[in-house]
Amino acid sequence: MNRSLLSAALLAVLFGTGAARGATISEPVALLEGLDKTTARVSDFEATIDKPVQFGTLSIVVRDCEKNPPEDTPENAAFVQIYETRKGEKKARLFSGWMFSSSPALSALEHPVYDITVLDCRAASGSPPSAAAPAAPAAPPPGSTSGKTAR
Repeated sequence: MNRSLLSAALLAVLFGTGAARGATISEPVALLEGLDKTTARVSDFEATIDKPVQFGTLSIVVRDCEKNPPEDTPENAAFVQIYETRKGEKKARLFSGWMFSSSPALSALEHPVYDITVLDCRAASGSPPSAAAPAAPAAPPPGSTSGKTAR
């Protein structure tokens, strides 16, 4: 089974395909973690959909970021394309596919120096939460005992 077919099958299983399950929530920002194996430095950084971000010699472009609704099992998946540019060489695509936060080794970048992992899909900084997020419960009216009985 080829890698993209396996990734698509896992995406269907993790996010559910039945009508009983909630639809995934598409978010505009992916939270990624990068590991530089030579220095053991770990960096968390955000990648906005379709805007390249640099990590070392890598250029990372997130094309889609999906997460399960809060009532379902937590899962985040991002379609990521990773390129490497070294001096004097052409830009080379190293990875193109879905990465999953709960199973990072399933579909991972194979690189001698860098590891990239998807941590979360989230709303853009400073923007309101996505429409699919549940609203906070309303405050009880003044004088309410919030379900407690007075003694």
